[in-house]
Amino acid sequence: MIILGIDPGYAILGYGLISYDRGKISVIDYGVIETKADKTFPERLEILHRGMMLLIEKFRPDHIAFEELFFNHNAKTAIQVAAGRGVALLAAQQAGLPLYEYTPMQIKLSVTGDGHADKQQVQTMVKLLLKLKSIPKPDDAADALGAAICHASSIGPAQEEFRIK
Repeated sequence: MIILGIDPGYAILGYGLISYDRGKISVIDYGVIETKADKTFPERLEILHRGMMLLIEKFRPDHIAFEELFFNHNAKTAIQVAAGRGVALLAAQQAGLPLYEYTPMQIKLSVTGDGHADKQQVQTMVKLLLKLKSIPKPDDAADALGAAICHASSIGPAQEEFRIK
């Protein structure tokens, strides 16, 4: 099973793809879709949507796991990130793929065993769990891999064996 994890954003949207087979995970690819500040907001949303569609076409994931948004300060930024997340969700929905959403606390708990872990702890565990030589960069890609790992752990090997392709 291929799982695409998404760390939503509008300037930078992180993605991480993992393979999950009988309880074992391995990394396929990770990175970011970036939009430039000199583009209009609608243009930036279009770039995100197009980037998501290309990822889905190239890797053909079975499931997509999104990190839910959490903001406690800047409302304007929250609205822009929510719009970026919306076009990513739309791309997944248009592809007919199952969507799953996890809170930052659920992802941290799944990856580190501590729902209040800091960013460095999560990144270190992503590196260890996926047997990578270094922590995935940028942070958004590591966060997206964390969402994919969280989803894999929530599926469990028993459910994964009975999926229909």
